[in-house]
Amino acid sequence: MADEEQNNQEENEQVEETAEETVSAPEGPVAPAAESEEPAAEEPAAEEPVAEEPVAEESVAESVAEEAVAEEAPAGEAESAEEVEAEADAPAEAPQEVRRKRKRLPRAQRHRHSKPKRERPAERKAITRVPKPEHPRGRRQERRGVVISSGMDKTIVVRVDAVKAHPKYLKVVRRSTKFHAHDEQNQAKVGDVVRIVETRPLSKTKNWRLAEIVEVAK
Repeated sequence: MADEEQNNQEENEQVEETAEETVSAPEGPVAPAAESEEPAAEEPAAEEPVAEEPVAEESVAESVAEEAVAEEAPAGEAESAEEVEAEADAPAEAPQEVRRKRKRLPRAQRHRHSKPKRERPAERKAITRVPKPEHPRGRRQERRGVVISSGMDKTIVVRVDAVKAHPKYLKVVRRSTKFHAHDEQNQAKVGDVVRIVETRPLSKTKNWRLAEIVEVAK
């Protein structure tokens, strides 16, 4: 719209300039008709643009009226009109291509990548067994106590007494702890002094086994 209005104004200005030139031409010194007939022939041609002056004035009036209407119209309508024109001028958007999902093939029909073949040696190496290193067995704890119960099968209860001085008061304190020990042959009896050794867990409460009977009960 703005470009068309500028073009109309430029055309109107050109027409007005030509009209002014034609109007101002007779004001100069007029040559006598007897000397040459060419000016007389040119006069009708010069008068032709004069008839176009009302057309130029009408076009200028129309352009002024359009500008006034554009100013009076709200900004929202002008913007909407410009948007409509822009949408009309803009090329139609191409429809988006819908991507189709690839058909899932079974594993047997899928493409397989070729694996490089390894060169096999002519002779296979003999398998050699490395002997398992023998680690020194850790020192097992030992306790010495008195059998206080042998009623269970292959199990005895040994009481171990510990005599220690109290760290603060330095009083000698006697404490006893009970251990369940495994007796495979049921050798120990109540009152025997035995030596027990730590072993793997044999049951929920047995982690010791009978090593030897130190003293038999009297």
